[in-house]
Amino acid sequence: MDPESGQTGGAWLARTQGACNVLGGVWPLAHMSSFEKVFGPKVDRWLVRTVAGLLVGIGYSQIRASRTPEGVRHARRIGLTTAATLLSIDLVYVPMGRIRATYLLDALAEAGWIYAWRRAR
Repeated sequence: MDPESGQTGGAWLARTQGACNVLGGVWPLAHMSSFEKVFGPKVDRWLVRTVAGLLVGIGYSQIRASRTPEGVRHARRIGLTTAATLLSIDLVYVPMGRIRATYLLDALAEAGWIYAWRRAR
């Protein structure tokens, strides 16, 4: 527990990962061209927007869930499964050449979320 905020590490982690998921989802929705400059041109922009919308919803749910102990457990579950899914995609499709190597930065971030949630137990 953080003595200054009165929050558990899990609550802080839920809010932080949630905020990152919201921001990561909003980026391609708000400015696809800058997103493509970093992560490469997209053939199926509808799919990018679908994933982006899901990330916004996941992040929002994590932030809201951080208010109660049961909510933090829920935020942990969706945080771990989201990070594991995105990490898997990054590690499979970068070596295949389907997505840019910049997705390895995302892979590092997703591995970091998994590590943080495992440590927060």
